[in-house]
Amino acid sequence: MTPPTDKALAVAAEQPRWMAYVELTKLRVSSLVLVAVGVGFCAGWDGAWSAAAVSRLINTVLGTALVAVAANALNQLFEVEHDRKMDRTVGRPLPTCRLNALEVVAFSVTAVVVGVAYLAVTVNEVAACLAAMTFLSYVFVYTPLKRTTSMCVLVGAVPGALPPVIGWAGATGGLGFEAWLLFAIVYFWQLPHFAAIAWQYREDYAKAGYPMLAVIDEDGTRTSLHVVTHTVTLIIASLLPALYGFSGVAYGMGAVVLGLAFLVCGVWFVSNKSRESARFHVIVSIIYLPLLLALLLIDKV
Repeated sequence: MTPPTDKALAVAAEQPRWMAYVELTKLRVSSLVLVAVGVGFCAGWDGAWSAAAVSRLINTVLGTALVAVAANALNQLFEVEHDRKMDRTVGRPLPTCRLNALEVVAFSVTAVVVGVAYLAVTVNEVAACLAAMTFLSYVFVYTPLKRTTSMCVLVGAVPGALPPVIGWAGATGGLGFEAWLLFAIVYFWQLPHFAAIAWQYREDYAKAGYPMLAVIDEDGTRTSLHVVTHTVTLIIASLLPALYGFSGVAYGMGAVVLGLAFLVCGVWFVSNKSRESARFHVIVSIIYLPLLLALLLIDKV
């Protein structure tokens, strides 16, 4: 077991205890999840925007938020030994012993049970079941796979792409074809996004023993192929709403422009294969997805 660095312990010691629970939630990751839920709901809602509709949207987001933070917390518990070996995660609540395993389990179980129940009562059973599936697949399928295969990202992208489907189900009570178009967009967006993150922190992943593609692909050939092919697939997926009449011409044109810009950035990243180009590609990907989804909603309105 590698102990946390003195610097990580010193920083942790200065923070109030409640901050440890905040860190468990991975707010930046969770915020993207909630944006996707909101987009899915708004895309699926066809009625008037009354107070009841807004309340239903808020309930869908809140319930999903509880499930998301529960998954993030339990994920950190299962990966604590690996987090101790990585510079970017050594300061987390468990490696620095600010929280113990029992506290994290209690926090996670409470959040997921309350979240799923809240969705079932205030929204509908379909959204609740999807949220439960997201939690289970992320924590008990994707998390263990990270330690065994580089293909884990293909599995992990499934729970990562379910939030807009949860939002759609929250709005409609069912699972329309359009919901799966949103799923496809978010699914294929994650693959080049996480490839860039893995390349940026490839030394960290190697120290922790994760067989990520960026670690086992020493010359970057497979990573380059992964980024380019999945970005092209993402562009195709992003055009499907326009092709199937779910959105209009304005969205289709915008999706082409955004997609080609994202592809150019991806090609630049894999051409340089530097930490800086990887970080830039991560930033671009975080800008790309909200812009694309916002364009979809604007065009729908």
